Amino acid sequence: MYSFECASGHLPASNHTVKTSILNLPRFRRRILPGFGISLGYTLAYLGIIVIIPLAATFAKTIGMSWADFVAAVWSPRVVASYQLTFGTSFLAALFNVPCGVILAWVLVRYEFPGRRIVDALVDLPFALPTAVAGIALTAIYARNGWIGSWLEPLGIKVAYTPLGIWVALTFIGLPFVVRTVQPILEELEPELEEAAATLGATRGQTIRRVILPALRPAIITGFALAFARAVGEYGSVVFIAGNRPMHTEITPLLIITKLEQYDYRGATALAVVMLLGSFTILFGIQLLQRRAAGRVHG
Repeated sequence: MYSFECASGHLPASNHTVKTSILNLPRFRRRILPGFGISLGYTLAYLGIIVIIPLAATFAKTIGMSWADFVAAVWSPRVVASYQLTFGTSFLAALFNVPCGVILAWVLVRYEFPGRRIVDALVDLPFALPTAVAGIALTAIYARNGWIGSWLEPLGIKVAYTPLGIWVALTFIGLPFVVRTVQPILEELEPELEEAAATLGATRGQTIRRVILPALRPAIITGFALAFARAVGEYGSVVFIAGNRPMHTEITPLLIITKLEQYDYRGATALAVVMLLGSFTILFGIQLLQRRAAGRVHG
């Protein structure tokens, strides 16, 4: 502490001395949450109860199977066909949602038009709508006598009860993930960058490739990963429009439910382990691509 007694002849401390003393004082940072130990303990406990313990129980149930039984459960022709259908349609649906989601996010961010708020709210409809309701609605629309199916049927395009119908359902539930991931990045992307590129002689295509897409690439990869992960585990909106024909339109989540109904718990957990490992491997690869894309942007 400093005392200023001008009457007794003591001069005030210089500004430099005061600043140095203030800088040497201990800094106290106010934290909203408790200390590191409590916060870390809560985080680990929450993840353990919600994520780690159920996954560990799944693996523990599968460990009791012999290797021959495990291979027979996860590698039969019917199961392999469900893998191909589930992962293939999920990948194609997420891939299709990338350009559609980017364009929709661009329109919502860069343009003002009547009903813009309504369109923005409709993007979140797959989040709020129960998946079973979505599946029934899509089936009614794309069936042979539905509003859209009645027009497509004479053209030889059958949607309901085909792999194409599964792709439509997965596209429907995956689109919001791409839009909501890209939209905040577009809001932060200044339009002046595009104007500067145009001033330097860049065409619209060059501006998109060299200015806009590099900034959006990490968000696009994240949106694709989220849409893909959501589609792989989707059940409610697919089970109605798929038709559930073995070897043709039977998805792996439905096959897991079927085994559970037959009290084949080990077979169901074996399929769940394969789905988990496959999804984790693909998401891990996408995460690496996302980090590389983010490094290029910041670099």
